[in-house]
Amino acid sequence: MFAVTIIAVGKLKERFYLDAVAEYRKRLGGYCQLELVELPEQRLPDSPSQSQIEAALAREAEAVRRALPKSAWLCALTPEGTPLSSEQLAGKLAEVKQLRPGAVFLLGSSFGIDAGLKAQADFRLSMSKMTFPHHLARVMLLEQLYRAESIQAGGKYHK
Repeated sequence: MFAVTIIAVGKLKERFYLDAVAEYRKRLGGYCQLELVELPEQRLPDSPSQSQIEAALAREAEAVRRALPKSAWLCALTPEGTPLSSEQLAGKLAEVKQLRPGAVFLLGSSFGIDAGLKAQADFRLSMSKMTFPHHLARVMLLEQLYRAESIQAGGKYHK
């Protein structure tokens, strides 16, 4: 079974996000082997300098690299990435399944993702030009992965 790992920097706390994540985890269980990895977000002062932000992102990137499964396709979710429709995401995942044993989707911290880690990614995906809370983005990613799997399977979820 295809392995999907979501690496998220930051911890979910709100019950409604946790419930939504649990629901999509359950739904995805029939399509893939899903693993969620939460890594701690680096603490920064209230008004951090650019160098403090870059140093924190570099430390987060080290933790992400340690958590990356070997040989997996890496997709970084970032505003400057390529936007895809749900159908295009389903197609991209179908392509990846032919080439790799698994896929990793990376959600960075509230300050983003280290530039070197973005460069390392096989693909950079933008969910929207709008800004969303990182916790909501995790739920949205899970929903889109479920939708992509349903599209590939010819299911009725996607209309």
